Amino acid sequence: MKRYLFPLIIGIAGCAILISLGVWQLRRMDWKEGMLAEIQARIDAPAVPLPAQLDPSMKYMPVTVSGTTTGAEIDILSGTKEQGGGYQIVSRFITDDGRAIMVDRGFVPQELRHVERPPVRLDISGNLHWPAEISTSTPKPNLDENIWFARDVPAMAKVLGTEPVLVVASFVNGDAQNVDPIPVAIEGIPNNHLSYAVQWFMLAITWAGMTVALIWRIRQRKY
Repeated sequence: MKRYLFPLIIGIAGCAILISLGVWQLRRMDWKEGMLAEIQARIDAPAVPLPAQLDPSMKYMPVTVSGTTTGAEIDILSGTKEQGGGYQIVSRFITDDGRAIMVDRGFVPQELRHVERPPVRLDISGNLHWPAEISTSTPKPNLDENIWFARDVPAMAKVLGTEPVLVVASFVNGDAQNVDPIPVAIEGIPNNHLSYAVQWFMLAITWAGMTVALIWRIRQRKY
């Protein structure tokens, strides 16, 4: 019996650790689902006029703005399943009360990127957003070609000469100039905890199987 003891202890301990990691991922999944539900509720709340004082704690707040684009814009490399590769258009926008902000107007396919979009008056409903899209692997924007690879609110505001405020349009009243709004949505926020939990549980099953196989081999040895 002693020769089975060590592999049995290792097998039980390994299974316990792997199962606990799977359970932890399930708890993380519940937490993430709650967070996503909270974000969705904030996105779906009634829209309000753009507040005078803004900060990133107001992320996802629905707002309405009226004013005029200036023709200055930033093109962010993007793509959709329906239209393929293209660009998100972030325009400099002067509100009716004289504030300079940014509006993410939505998507244009590659062939419409250089179509002229002169100043136009728009009434926009959307959500405040401070996207966290920058990582160490994100390329620096190509300022000569006006191609950006992620939305960086402070950096874009500096280039466009606006407040560090971004409204992502969900509905545009006026000449949208062939720019299709891409509303803020929770679909882009990853929630992979269930798949991680399944992986840990599968590893626990594999570990248990290897332990049983090892004990069986020990039992088959001739002494």
